[in-house]
Amino acid sequence: MLALNRKLLRELWHLKGQVISIALVVASGIMSVVTMRGSYESLVTAQQQYYSSTRFADVWAPLVRAPLSLLPKIEAIPGVDAADSRVTFLATLDLDDSGIPAQGRFVSLPEVGRPKLNDIIVRQGRYIVPGAPDEVIVSENFAAAREFVPGDSIRVIINGRARELDIVGIGISAEHSYAVPPGALYPEDDRYGILWASREILGPAYNMDGAFNEVFVTLTPDANQDAVIDRLDNLLEPFGGLGAYPRRDQASHQILQAELDSNRVTGAAIPIIFLGVAVFLLYLVLGRMISTQRGEIAVLKAFGYTDREVGMHFLMFAVVAVLIGGTIGAIGGVYLGDAYIGMYDQYFDLPNLRYRLTPSLLVFAFFACVLGAIGGAMAAVRRAILLPPAEAMRPEAPARFKPGLFESLGLGRLLGPNGRMILRNVERKPVQGFFSSLGVAMSVAILTIGFFMFDSVNFMMDLQFRLIQREDLTLTFREILSDKVVHDLAHLDGVNRVETYRYLPARLRFGHRDEEIAIQGMEINGRLRRIVNANGNEVPVPSTGVILSSLLAGRLGVTTGDEVIVEILEGKRKTTRARVTGVIEDFLGISAYMSRQSLWDLSEEPNVISGAYLAVDDQRLNDLFRELKQVPAVTGVASPANMLQSFEDQLAEGILISAGFLLGFAAVIAVGVIYNAARISLSERGRELASLRVMGFHRREVAILLLGEQAIITLFAIPLGWLIGYSLSYAITQGIQTDIYRIPFIAEPRTYILSAILICVAAAASGLAVRRRLDRIELVEVLKTRE
Repeated sequence: MLALNRKLLRELWHLKGQVISIALVVASGIMSVVTMRGSYESLVTAQQQYYSSTRFADVWAPLVRAPLSLLPKIEAIPGVDAADSRVTFLATLDLDDSGIPAQGRFVSLPEVGRPKLNDIIVRQGRYIVPGAPDEVIVSENFAAAREFVPGDSIRVIINGRARELDIVGIGISAEHSYAVPPGALYPEDDRYGILWASREILGPAYNMDGAFNEVFVTLTPDANQDAVIDRLDNLLEPFGGLGAYPRRDQASHQILQAELDSNRVTGAAIPIIFLGVAVFLLYLVLGRMISTQRGEIAVLKAFGYTDREVGMHFLMFAVVAVLIGGTIGAIGGVYLGDAYIGMYDQYFDLPNLRYRLTPSLLVFAFFACVLGAIGGAMAAVRRAILLPPAEAMRPEAPARFKPGLFESLGLGRLLGPNGRMILRNVERKPVQGFFSSLGVAMSVAILTIGFFMFDSVNFMMDLQFRLIQREDLTLTFREILSDKVVHDLAHLDGVNRVETYRYLPARLRFGHRDEEIAIQGMEINGRLRRIVNANGNEVPVPSTGVILSSLLAGRLGVTTGDEVIVEILEGKRKTTRARVTGVIEDFLGISAYMSRQSLWDLSEEPNVISGAYLAVDDQRLNDLFRELKQVPAVTGVASPANMLQSFEDQLAEGILISAGFLLGFAAVIAVGVIYNAARISLSERGRELASLRVMGFHRREVAILLLGEQAIITLFAIPLGWLIGYSLSYAITQGIQTDIYRIPFIAEPRTYILSAILICVAAAASGLAVRRRLDRIELVEVLKTRE
């Protein structure tokens, strides 16, 4: 085998460009596995460790107010392993700036000891000490955005009373690993934070002395979660229970889990594309190598080399390419994995979050790629194994030449001689041409999918913030108020228009299905907040009945005209019925809309509101913000413009990173396929092209004949790639259907144009590399070679 190994090394060096291009495709596949799957496993590990160390709850139940004496009854519910309670509320933070008022989510901690469940981790400073009346721990991201450190103080307004609190620690919590202010879509760390303080401080300050307004439990391994939730709801109903919910509906966990699910799917899909392309390239290269070495194969077999040894010799070409690609991919995947985890670390507070490459993942990635390479190579190697020595000594039978489809239709005369030669050569190998186009089409599809995601998210944000949310500010009240406050709000400095809304927590039932939702009561003639469907068309607020989002309607199994049972979860807690007057497709949250009057009639609580939408003079915003800080009834102020700006800033960063990944991966596939196809064509037609040079053809003319084939393959691949990308994009939209968001199926014309331009650039770069080799061809040596 020593002679065969030397021969293998010579061939690897001679075909080093093709080997490198195949290795890069393999490297991209392994890199994507190591990066995405490794990141997924690292995130899951960090999440599980975090939940375990802080004793993360399984079920939460918010309520209005209940005495601490109720807690033992909750612990006695069958299936409950442990229970804990606390006081939590929103309050205004007076941070001595003129911007939009900041909000704090206050969460109580026990005066002595640590929380039984949902504990926090102190990253800087210390935990609160018993008897200290003004100590507080603030969330890490909020502290970083505001440059708070232990020893600083913060001014807060609770129940209309200002108070100075001393920051003694910086902490994180699994419940707030992705802290989003009420009404927002993304974290706004400079204006929203979590503040943990002693229950002895927060209880009296919020009229919760000896009481709680939230309870949470962990479950035993054999517990029936639904039964526990039902028992918990029944127990808390007299105390204003707002509906218990499981961990899967907890806000931070829901967002993190959606990211994990998306990462898992992407990490499985992308490597398959690269592996498929690598298999095809190995088949092409080895197939051509075996065709050009028929004589050598005959001599080897005549000298006593067995079929197995000859087959292993050619198979090792594929294995070497895979090993080179695997090494590059593993090293690159670790570096990219670190960067990928760094992106998550910016948004999710997960302690001990670092990239971990497990040996099992590395072995799996290599094993999958080696198997794929062997599978792709075996079809070509089989030809070498089955080739008898006597037959191998003869040249391959000449191909049969006949007019192709284009010329049979009489269209050949529309082209010049060069064009007909290019077209004939493509038509002679339709299968190889098709799979070459399919490989390039995969790179077009990757770019199309990536840019489609940006188009869809931009459309979703435009719909939400420019058509639906047209207000300048959204106010949230501490508790429901009379709608007469409209007159007070209208007289605030800079306010041009006021519209109010009512949020009413309710459980909707239809048959055996039910969903908990906050029904939004809107003004019938409101212009600041509207109901808009997926097509951008406004849907009038119905005077009677309820409009449901399509996701909610699908879960309940209702259509327009059906009646749903409405169990109101606050106030008089009535149970009534409402007719579904419409179903709309939307993309954010799950929604139910009614007119304010209908909602008042339904709940038998007339003329009360939960908040207001304001249209404000831009020049007087800062004056209004200062006034709102002094209004104790207002606990939340949100600006759709700020939310959109925050989103666009994060999207811009995400676009740069994602576009770099997509462009790199797509370029590797496109260059790998086009370069290898052109090199194989050059080796097959070397004598023909050299003859043309001797006959007087210029280098440019000969290059056009060779690269024209690749141009046709690329042009055919672009619409095919658009079709594949379109289909995969649609599948993605159907797969991403969560309570938080749904991705609309939107692809702008620029997506197709940009993907085509980038692939053409990659094709041109491959063509230039082959053109340089064509220009250096030795005419005499090529003409001496045997056909």
